[in-house]
Amino acid sequence: MNDQKKIQVLQDVIRIPSVNGKEAEVASYLSKLFIDYSIESERVPYCPGRDNLVVTISTGHGKVLGLSGHMDVVSAGNESMWNYPPFEAHIEGNRLYGRGSTDMKAGLMAMVIAMIELKEEGCPFNGTIKLLATVGEEVGELGAEQLTKEGYTDDLDALIIGEPTGYVLGYAHKGSINYTVVSNGKEAHSSMPQEGYNAIRCLNDCIMVFNQKMDKISNDYINEELGKTIHNVTIIHGGTQINSIPNKAIAQGNIRTIPEFDNGKVIALLKETVAQLNQDNLFPLELTINYNKIPVEANKNSTLIQAIQKQFDTPLPVLGGPATTDAAEFIKSQKQFDIVVFGPGVTTVPHQINEYVEISNYFEQIDIYKKIITTYLSDA
Repeated sequence: MNDQKKIQVLQDVIRIPSVNGKEAEVASYLSKLFIDYSIESERVPYCPGRDNLVVTISTGHGKVLGLSGHMDVVSAGNESMWNYPPFEAHIEGNRLYGRGSTDMKAGLMAMVIAMIELKEEGCPFNGTIKLLATVGEEVGELGAEQLTKEGYTDDLDALIIGEPTGYVLGYAHKGSINYTVVSNGKEAHSSMPQEGYNAIRCLNDCIMVFNQKMDKISNDYINEELGKTIHNVTIIHGGTQINSIPNKAIAQGNIRTIPEFDNGKVIALLKETVAQLNQDNLFPLELTINYNKIPVEANKNSTLIQAIQKQFDTPLPVLGGPATTDAAEFIKSQKQFDIVVFGPGVTTVPHQINEYVEISNYFEQIDIYKKIITTYLSDA
């Protein structure tokens, strides 16, 4: 595939506004692209308008190397603040701008092209390459969860997730928990608060206790690579007018977890705290866990990572990171396998206005993926 075609296909998928949905359009485009090169694919529906895509190329009975990227992107936000329309895929110099350019359609397309070129070149490897293109990574890791439950990862020996890492290999990352607390009360005139029950005050007490307990956890437990547990209350809603005692208030928070005090322990702490507070509350607080993704800590010296390091004169740093990925679902597979997060782009660009990927980095990553595949499967 020539360079112009490589840029065109990346631009094409960026121009599909797959914001928390519409991944079926991306899956359809990729499926047709693979057909052009006589490669079959399987679409795995999640729900209407949202299809995962699984593509397998096998040349023997050796190991199975998975490649994974998500097809959804986050909202572009205030599009008037972008230098170029976020779904135009504008090129300026060495940069290709657009929502999803780095997170992570460049990584996804680099994997797709690497598979196509290896087949076209008849490059020898003994084993299987399996692409897992997922839906809903940005909100729930939905596709990774589905594909894992349905057994699509059970034959893997290793998996590369093409999230943007720069020239760093990610072997571990924090988990993530989203929660909601609803505080109910009773309306009354603000001049007669004794006739009501202030839901905001009750919610405020809960937030204060949550903060105190999570601060203690953060201080008491630390992971050498991932650091401390992080807790933030990020959304608060309550009340309807200034001179009325509010009868409802809602808070939402996010917690980034580490193995030393894992998701199960955090959730148990939240539930215990709410139960204790409810002993003194006229109207009980309601706690809901909306999102629960476990920490990932893979083998730092795996065969996969060794195969990657062989492609560089100077070994790349092998580090952990704060942001969760589809790996949090893939590691729930029936079979354990090596995982690394490694893809084009830098970690500071995703979700930002004027998101971009450097074209030279994108081109280089295609060649790197091809070399990793052939190295990893050469002695399979």
